[in-house]
Amino acid sequence: MTKRRVVITGLGAVTPVGLGVETAFENLVAGKSGVRSITSFDTSRHTTRISGQVQGLQPEAYFSHLELKRYDLFTIFGLVAGDLAIKDSGLELGREDLTRIGCIMGTGIGGIYEIEIQKERFMEKGPERVNPFFIPKLMANAVSGQLAIRHGLKGTNFVTASACASSSHALGMAMRSIQWGDADVVVAGGAEAATTQLGLAGFCAMKALSTRNDQPERASRPFDRDRDGFVMGEGAAVLVLEEMERARKRGARIYAEIVGFGSTDDAHHITAPVEDGEGGGRAMALAIKESGVPLERYDYVNAHGTSTQLNDKIETTAIKRVFGSHARKLSISSTKSMIGHLLGASGAIGALVTATSIWRKVVHPTINQETPDPECDLDYVPNTARQMAVRHAIANSFGFGGHNTCLAFAAV
Repeated sequence: MTKRRVVITGLGAVTPVGLGVETAFENLVAGKSGVRSITSFDTSRHTTRISGQVQGLQPEAYFSHLELKRYDLFTIFGLVAGDLAIKDSGLELGREDLTRIGCIMGTGIGGIYEIEIQKERFMEKGPERVNPFFIPKLMANAVSGQLAIRHGLKGTNFVTASACASSSHALGMAMRSIQWGDADVVVAGGAEAATTQLGLAGFCAMKALSTRNDQPERASRPFDRDRDGFVMGEGAAVLVLEEMERARKRGARIYAEIVGFGSTDDAHHITAPVEDGEGGGRAMALAIKESGVPLERYDYVNAHGTSTQLNDKIETTAIKRVFGSHARKLSISSTKSMIGHLLGASGAIGALVTATSIWRKVVHPTINQETPDPECDLDYVPNTARQMAVRHAIANSFGFGGHNTCLAFAAV
């Protein structure tokens, strides 16, 4: 069977630099950071006191009081991004065969807010006072299930959980579902809201986070020599994936085509990537091979780019391993330099940004590029956006557990 082609027809974003793709992307292109001091809880005992938190979202504008009782924050982010993506796609769901529309989402941690709240209630008031919505709120698949309920989507529906590669896996599975004919449209992406007292403490204990607390906007500095760890972020990104001929027939706007997906594992260490970049490089090579596009025709890489010593050096090595001499001709940027690391939602954010870069013919910068690192010596689009026609691009996501994913995109 000939594989069906898959395009992106809708985008929705809830990010630390704005709600909606237009606002978020404009702020990214302008190099604006969404990293701030945390004010939603007391961080005085944490070694890191900064994060990229969503600003300006009023859940009451989207949900009833009863609905809000039933959703953890990560689900709220996912539902709002899903609403925006479906609206952006122009799909009239009332006229669609909803059995042919699926929903696949990714999250790395799920409903940690609810876990913390209900544990406190349990300890203070006893088991009889635990919220009856506790389990439906915390479960990772709440976000895909609630999106389906909200919009009547009756096709394939599940959540992928592979740490920071989660939503890239979701998009890869959504692409496959359409290619194989299991669905015609899939609403796919990721959501995360793990910046809680306990979530932050866990990453602090690992010594994985930047402690540049006095300069939040300068803390996330992927590929810079003076990077000292990643910055937690939160939010959601949702993309509407659609079979190409169907999208063209209905006159949909097509941002880009997804032309390849690669998924591998390092089988090395639960948190540290393998130092030669073999696993990440193999994921890139698989995505590029599926695309059928020669290496030299690729223009842009949306990097995983976490701002940790190991990741940035190893991702650079992996890019060189795959692209050879062409690696020095690539424009590479890290969205995390401005919004922090959205964990399980980061792959979807990277995909959304890459598709928008193709559509808008501009790539955002990697900010806080101040001191060159000899081991990170490629073109990371330092500090200033770049106007350029992006013909072909990849977006990388690597996660704890050794998970490596890569999505390949093409202009249409």
